[in-house]
Amino acid sequence: MNKDLTIGKPSAVLWKFCLPLFGSILFQQLYNIADSFVAGKFVGEDALAAVGNSYEITLIFIAFAFGCNIGCSVITAQLFGAKKYQEMKTAVYTTLIAGGVLCAVLMAAGAYFSTALLHLIHTPENVLADSALYLDIYILGLPFVFYYNIATGIFSALGDSKTPFIFLACSSLSNIGMDILFVTAFQMGVAGVAWATFICQGISCILAVVFVFLRLSHIKTEGKAPMFSWQLLGRISAVAVPSILQQSFISVGNIVIQGIINTFGSAAMAGYSASIKLNNLVITSLTTLGNGISSFTAQNLGAGKHGRIKEGFRAGLRLVWVLCIPLALIYIFAGRYLLSLFLDQPSGTAMEVGIRILQILAPFYPIVSAKLAADGVLRGAGMMNRFMIATFTDLILRVVLAKVLSVPLGTTGIWLAWPIGWSVATVLSLLFYRRGPWQKDIPPTTSFPA
Repeated sequence: MNKDLTIGKPSAVLWKFCLPLFGSILFQQLYNIADSFVAGKFVGEDALAAVGNSYEITLIFIAFAFGCNIGCSVITAQLFGAKKYQEMKTAVYTTLIAGGVLCAVLMAAGAYFSTALLHLIHTPENVLADSALYLDIYILGLPFVFYYNIATGIFSALGDSKTPFIFLACSSLSNIGMDILFVTAFQMGVAGVAWATFICQGISCILAVVFVFLRLSHIKTEGKAPMFSWQLLGRISAVAVPSILQQSFISVGNIVIQGIINTFGSAAMAGYSASIKLNNLVITSLTTLGNGISSFTAQNLGAGKHGRIKEGFRAGLRLVWVLCIPLALIYIFAGRYLLSLFLDQPSGTAMEVGIRILQILAPFYPIVSAKLAADGVLRGAGMMNRFMIATFTDLILRVVLAKVLSVPLGTTGIWLAWPIGWSVATVLSLLFYRRGPWQKDIPPTTSFPA
């Protein structure tokens, strides 16, 4: 059901819209967590290291899909808020076509360069074959990743966060069952983990796209919407490309960091793989809630209701803190028990590395959550330059400091780079938010300058 986010009490509207988004990202993370859980518990520590190692490369592809999601979502939400329904439909069709072309290019590049990337990040020989196998199967399912992300972006733009939640919940739960079935009953190893994800993501994607077209068919327009528009592609790209660059550089940075970690051996890799899944559960959840703030901002921007943007940010900030503070406490005091879900017979090094990562990163979740809430407003308003400055500052600091600090401090130096980067970038994002046009009595427009 489509939802107009420009009416009603902003805090109530935003919380009601974002809670299903949070549920969706929990189930989305179950895909990766289930893969690591089954690999670590039923195959072994090397399999867990292989899945985690490949995951860092898959984030490059996810970056492009996420960029298409954000670009389509922001522009579609602005047009929906402005009641320009025919133009909104064209924006959706344009994204679907352009996203398909981009996906094909990435699949070709992935098939050609994936093994070279694994060598580039110093993947140990004992996990190389399984890493390559997992990555090859993942690339085959890339169209499902792309079109599911685009579909969820469209639902968010229309104010509907419940429909993708239902699809994803069913698909993720099925993925857990198929992971265990393929690995234990069929003895497929890492390949079973990958194929289970492929099948479940495919079903989820197809259902989401079908329902998008059904939803659009119920939105009446004066005439038939054109299937493609270069002008709208330009507007979508103005939001999508910076998001893709941001996520891509983050992925490249993570790959560089993964390469540094790999030099410490497969036990350190396994500990990192297990703990980073738990960390990504929090960060990705906060980012998704930030996307909800983006949709809220974009719809109200299109409707010219600037005051609601400030109220939405404050409500969003309370929401992300309610989420991250309990999780931070759980990770700090019960991290060992959570890590044991992934590590069947963990070496001392693997468990030690995992616990240290969680204890260093978790206390800073409230800080980075404030950044991601402010980023949601900046993205929704189309202020991508400011958004990228804060994000790249975080990335550059983390990569450089991970390399520098790992020399005297070992793996601990790598983990210390995260909170430093987060803290500096949070200050920048909040400063950019405080200087946004919504802080002043500026006449409403349909977009803000970057």
